[in-house]
Amino acid sequence: MSEKHSIVEIWVYLSGSPLFALFLTLAAYQAGLWIYKTSKQNPLANPVAIAILLVACIIQFIEMPYSTYFEGAQFIHFLLGSATVSLAIPIYRGLASLKGRSLPLLVSLIAGSLVSIFSAVNIARLFGADASITGAMYPKSVTAPIAMGIAERIGVSPTLTAIFAVSTGILGAILAPFILNALGMKAWWQRGFAIGIGAHGIGTSRAFSIHPEAGTYASLAMGMNGVISAVAIPIIYHLFN
Repeated sequence: MSEKHSIVEIWVYLSGSPLFALFLTLAAYQAGLWIYKTSKQNPLANPVAIAILLVACIIQFIEMPYSTYFEGAQFIHFLLGSATVSLAIPIYRGLASLKGRSLPLLVSLIAGSLVSIFSAVNIARLFGADASITGAMYPKSVTAPIAMGIAERIGVSPTLTAIFAVSTGILGAILAPFILNALGMKAWWQRGFAIGIGAHGIGTSRAFSIHPEAGTYASLAMGMNGVISAVAIPIIYHLFN
């Protein structure tokens, strides 16, 4: 009984430790990545989606409060800011390849961003969503760290915005290959740029795993979309609210 009691005490201590939450997050993502590679990069086996499901099920099973989980996960959350700044690297690297493509890419970026905003907001309104939800829809197609910053500027919930942004990225990464194939889009730079606009960071990771040119243009689109949206979305939000 004493050994069993000791094991229970150790488990109670570990499950309440921020380091356990950090380990759980990293382990869940590694499990998702392994499943993704084992499935030969099947878009349905998205590693982020798998990791989220694993973490959600485990913390629910062990009855860990979200606040306790976030104490450990915040170390990863803190790195999102640094990752956002590093977007300058793919933008710089991709500038040389924009010759002759600048205008169509810029038009695509503006059109994609506007369609993403107005379609999401109006669909939410159509289903009777309140202002807190529709407001969080405005920045949801920007990479999560920038989206949360925009949410704070326009006075909507950063938490809701992050949920919508991550969900958008996961769905975009899963569905984009099927949609682009159906549209007959074959050029890697076109596919990558479209994924970067619609599915930001998670989609960009998916694009890099398939082809380097797709990944480069996806990261370029994600970075440009983030910079433009950080300025434009607060203006658009206040015009329509």
